Amino acid sequence: MKIKNLRWWVIGLIALATIINYIDRQSLNVLWPVISVEIYPDKTPDERKEIYAFISVVFVFSYAFGQAIFGKIFDWVGTRMGFALSIGIWSLATAAHSLAQGLASFSIFRGILGVAEAGNWPGATKGNAEWFPTRERALAQGIFNSGAAIGGIISIPLIAYLSIYFSWQAIFILVGLIGLLWLIPWWVLVKAPPQEHPWITEEEREYILTGQQNTQLDDESGHGEGYNPTTSEMLSRKESWAVIIASAAIDPIWWLFIFWIPIYLSEVYGMDVRTIGLYGWVPYVGAMFGAWFGGLLAQNRLKSGWTVDRTRKFTITLGCVMMLPALLAMSNPGAPVNAVLLMALILFGFQTAIGNVQTLPSDFYGGKTVGTLAGFAGMAAKLGAAALTSLVPWLTAGGNYTPAFIIGAGLAVTAMASVWILCPRIEGLKPKAQTA
Repeated sequence: MKIKNLRWWVIGLIALATIINYIDRQSLNVLWPVISVEIYPDKTPDERKEIYAFISVVFVFSYAFGQAIFGKIFDWVGTRMGFALSIGIWSLATAAHSLAQGLASFSIFRGILGVAEAGNWPGATKGNAEWFPTRERALAQGIFNSGAAIGGIISIPLIAYLSIYFSWQAIFILVGLIGLLWLIPWWVLVKAPPQEHPWITEEEREYILTGQQNTQLDDESGHGEGYNPTTSEMLSRKESWAVIIASAAIDPIWWLFIFWIPIYLSEVYGMDVRTIGLYGWVPYVGAMFGAWFGGLLAQNRLKSGWTVDRTRKFTITLGCVMMLPALLAMSNPGAPVNAVLLMALILFGFQTAIGNVQTLPSDFYGGKTVGTLAGFAGMAAKLGAAALTSLVPWLTAGGNYTPAFIIGAGLAVTAMASVWILCPRIEGLKPKAQTA
């Protein structure tokens, strides 16, 4: 049996995993106004926000180290087994939230969830590098990233709707089961990388392999494994640090909204869970279109003859520049509809940029190093997100979120600058002995 365009089925399954990933993680965010009142009836709103921030920081720290761990795991066991381990564990952890009774138990289950969910990102980056030629990687990354946005669009109204009929405990069990069902088509369809997959057509196999960068110059087939340095040598390259710093700067902007949209709408506009369900999905529509836009723009520029260097820098810069005025305008958005539309613009710009930031590891290195660098970059990104998340209760005391949004604008500038300063040219790197 042969399947045409198998690579798009693979990235479609990864995008679906990302949708499930966001439904799982968003469940606590949306349900927290209900959970916090039930578990902590004697606490003030600011005290409940501090508890929520602590649990969220535990999640992000776990997520950060999970990205480094799963980056290595994916390089060791491959994309197929890596995803099976990641989504299997996080689905069970989500269901276990139904047993939580307070700060300690929520933190434990969030920690396990964070470690396991982190595998989705280095796994997707590695899958992208395996299954797509260079010219299509930004689009494939955009499709995968749009899964995060679609998950946000679906999760907030879905959880709000389920809260009408089910307890919060039952909701965690239901969303946990979804990920376990995803394992069935994944295990059946993704049998091996394109070099060895029995169902891929020879035409598609050749198209993928001949279009991939970072092949060894002395490999006559053109299908070499590329430049795969040791971890210490990889970290000695300034281009690697450009990826790590850009990720650490830009990612906290995303998490600022992922964690705090429901809390922001509840605190600033007095919304309950059902009303949050009516408004809270709107920012993720901007994120979804931004993911598609960033990928299609990069693909279009590459097809028109732009270099990878020019394409990546242009698209990353454009995304960061779009975020700046909207972040500053969030200091006084006015009506709630204005606030969620500004958030949509911010997340549009974020997704335009981040898809191209995430393709940088595969632009610089061969397939055996991509997962490792993506893991380190993801860990740095989540440590940055943890730092900002831990500050939010203090920055937003009394319901004033302006300081947090100003910090977000500064982070966008930092991400953009790191790529321009530390990446003289974005292209496949060579061993230092060859560049001396």
